[in-house]
Amino acid sequence: MGERELILTFHGLGDRIPPDATAGERKVWVPVEWFDAIVGALPSRGVTLAFDDGNASDAEHALEVLRRRGRTARFFVLAERVGSPGYLSESQLGELHEAGMKIGSHGLRHRDWRRLDEGDLREELVGSRRTLEELLGVEVDEAACPFGSYDRRVLGGLREAGYRKVYNSDGGGARVGAWLLPRNTVHREQPLEHWLALAGGGASGAPGWGSPVLAGKRLVKRLR
Repeated sequence: MGERELILTFHGLGDRIPPDATAGERKVWVPVEWFDAIVGALPSRGVTLAFDDGNASDAEHALEVLRRRGRTARFFVLAERVGSPGYLSESQLGELHEAGMKIGSHGLRHRDWRRLDEGDLREELVGSRRTLEELLGVEVDEAACPFGSYDRRVLGGLREAGYRKVYNSDGGGARVGAWLLPRNTVHREQPLEHWLALAGGGASGAPGWGSPVLAGKRLVKRLR
């Protein structure tokens, strides 16, 4: 089966929630104290941290915790929102990169890639990558699917666009080195104690580990 990892995904931290955030987006904003405690509970290896959307709190709160705890994370940014109120500025995006964080694409405008026609899908996949590369001056070769939504056509577009890794929100454990990687979204509908136990268990404690039901759901998404 190969080496496994647990990938935990965060969105916004703290109380500065963008005014255009949906109800679903608001439930995945968690207190800074939660993030600090979860990072502090991590084992030395086997867990990857990720952030979606490119909220300003990535630089204002997450970066300080990661530096203090000696950790890194992946930040998947909505390219067209860089510089908008509540989101990362160009300088903050550069600060994350200079601090050793991996920057990836979350598309341009937080649209469901499955629902787009070919032209709009290419704009989301290729245009977002080009914008981020121009801002950072480095290659951007990882992407995270908005809403965790994907199908065979989306995956084909991502491969054609040249992404070396793609992340979804299917839950469970991920195989290290795989091209398509499932993540586990941290949210307020579970208490902090749940996330501390999950984080502390590391790769061996990933939910649905080896579950045929979870594997079946992933297969359906890839083939539909």
